[in-house]
Amino acid sequence: MAQLDPAMTRSTRPAPRFLALWQIRFPIGAIASIGHRLSGIALLVALPLLALGLDRSLRSRDDYDALLAGAHSPWMAPVVFVALWAACYHVLAGVRHLLMDVGAGWKLPQARTSAWGAIVAAPVLAGMLTLWWFA
Repeated sequence: MAQLDPAMTRSTRPAPRFLALWQIRFPIGAIASIGHRLSGIALLVALPLLALGLDRSLRSRDDYDALLAGAHSPWMAPVVFVALWAACYHVLAGVRHLLMDVGAGWKLPQARTSAWGAIVAAPVLAGMLTLWWFA
């Protein structure tokens, strides 16, 4: 068992510092991992709404048309974009993690590059799909 240094007394020990979370600089891999978790949470929250929409769309042709018209309204564009971002990012980050698990891209330069790739590609893909949806 490690012994405490007798020279280190309460008066000479550094005081604990306040942990300011907004001042912490996370590495890009940590940001990618946190984003993967957030996108998973967003997909989990959206799942009951998607199931409700599927149920409503299968009731009748009129309900399907009303749901499709609502999904194509301009005020739904941010909702569609966030849902598509969550799906795209979760897939890209998940593939990134799976590849790292099997030994591809686990070295730091490749891991940083793949993290940046997922972070940049997801909103680009979501934007392109959103534009296609509203075209």
